[in-house]
Amino acid sequence: MTDATLQRVDRPARSGGPNPGILAVVSLALTLAGLIVGAVMTGGQFFVSPFESASQVAAYFQANPEATRISSLFIFGSAVPLGIFAATVYARQLRLGVRVPGPGIGFFGGVAASVFLMLSGCVIWLLSRPEITTDVTLTHALAFFAFITGGVGFVVGLGLLIAGIAVPALILRFVPRWLAWIGLVIAALAELSFLSMAIEPLQFLLPVARFGGLIWLVAAGFLLPQNRAAANRPVSNRGER
Repeated sequence: MTDATLQRVDRPARSGGPNPGILAVVSLALTLAGLIVGAVMTGGQFFVSPFESASQVAAYFQANPEATRISSLFIFGSAVPLGIFAATVYARQLRLGVRVPGPGIGFFGGVAASVFLMLSGCVIWLLSRPEITTDVTLTHALAFFAFITGGVGFVVGLGLLIAGIAVPALILRFVPRWLAWIGLVIAALAELSFLSMAIEPLQFLLPVARFGGLIWLVAAGFLLPQNRAAANRPVSNRGER
């Protein structure tokens, strides 16, 4: 066996794939950028609620086509790193030897969240088109569709992604226990948000789970070990090389 071969054997295998923490940061940053840019372009006014009257909803989109178009760009863009995050974490969990349904559930949830968010971004882009927003009824219907896909659809998928990471991480101690428990709480709130489809006061769960979940993914993405050797080290020492 040559020296070069020995070096290859001794060197730990690369984990491969992008850093999930960075992917989560990019997704969160694009989400916040969309809100901030949209608010600036509309003079501090955020998206109109689809639960307002049809005339109010149509008036908002008719008056702010450029802000709506830019917001749709950021919403669509934020879905891409989220989908890559789900695939990367799924592969990493398998590499770590997780052989329970958690990784599969998380991957399904991440893909669902990403697809729903892309769909919502596409519908919001449609709402930036003047030839569409002249039809008040159609505009109102599209606003509701953008809300349900980017709200309940996205958040429920995000909750499954978080649960698929948090449960194995809690059992196998891949991340600090307090962080895993926070993830489980956020995941539970995200899953309960589907009740807002019938109980409108529960819609407050949507932003709580959305932004709390994205922030949690940032922390978990940076702390999740890359391989079994790293997983066997104490959590507090994983940043050391």
